[in-house]
Amino acid sequence: MDSINQSTVANGFHHLQAAHCENGVTTALLKHYGVHKLTEPLAFGIGSGLFYIQLPFMKVNGGPAISFRTMPGLIFKRTCKALGIPVTRKKYASPQKAMQELDERLIAGKPTACQVGVFYLTYFPKEYRFHFNAHNLIVVDKQRDDYIISDPIMETLVSMNSYELQRVRFAKGAFAPRGQMYYPGDNLNEATDEQIRRGIISGIKRNCRDMLMIPGSFGGAKGIAYTGRQIKGWKNKLGDEKARGYLAQLVRMQEEIGTGGGGFRFIYGAFLQQAHAYLPIDELLQISQQITATGDKWRDAAIQASGIYKGRLGTQADYDNMGDRLIEISELEKKAFKDLKEAVKKAK
Repeated sequence: MDSINQSTVANGFHHLQAAHCENGVTTALLKHYGVHKLTEPLAFGIGSGLFYIQLPFMKVNGGPAISFRTMPGLIFKRTCKALGIPVTRKKYASPQKAMQELDERLIAGKPTACQVGVFYLTYFPKEYRFHFNAHNLIVVDKQRDDYIISDPIMETLVSMNSYELQRVRFAKGAFAPRGQMYYPGDNLNEATDEQIRRGIISGIKRNCRDMLMIPGSFGGAKGIAYTGRQIKGWKNKLGDEKARGYLAQLVRMQEEIGTGGGGFRFIYGAFLQQAHAYLPIDELLQISQQITATGDKWRDAAIQASGIYKGRLGTQADYDNMGDRLIEISELEKKAFKDLKEAVKKAK
């Protein structure tokens, strides 16, 4: 796999590197089709991307099913809806038909987003390849049997051949993409400030609901404390080896799958700062600092977890420390989103 020179792409698509794949796809794809005001933080906030849940009766790759993001596709869908942009999304039973319809769009010079599995992405380092089927990228062009790919995680455009791209589009397992591709309408109008403003308000309200109002104990801010309490019991309940594996899973979901833990908080903090230009409520700047501070604490928690699963730490006190860190984060995020819920009530 070689990186691709930007000038070789026929349709003038401009690659953007981003912190999170769906944010990056949303921003780059909409810019290509005419919406230039959108930034990655604005897409993340308007799309209400911040989330947390631990599903207690489900396992992923042998570990706890933890998610720091909304369902795949919702950031793009919600952002487009807020800006009045039509969206087409397709899934396929036939790999041949999926590749044919993608080719038809590329021949017409229309870059198209796809949801894919990570495990067989040939341009990913091997240590980052595992069974995760909710990655997003943009297929920009086709040159002979090579597809030019804009993956927001990568510094430059990359490529895959037709066999490789079909394989990741039809990866098996949880959230199997089934050849899914999606794209906005053509020749979009630039978003108005009022559309962005209304999108910010609705995005904030939805994110406050998701972090504060999910029923039960394992979703939203409450879910973070739930996981913290679970961690305190893992050593005795699971034994050292399995408990370390569970913590490795937590860190993988937090820091390696789209910057889920600390990284998402930093993006959301940036969103609130940028939102202030459209929604001049000063509390947004203060809450931005609160959210950013929880991002630092998520990163500190990841370091603690890494010390345990790599064997440098391992006493019950170390597990208790890890659990207490998440319980503290839960309380801080609960306060931040309660403050945000009150602040956005001032929006006209």
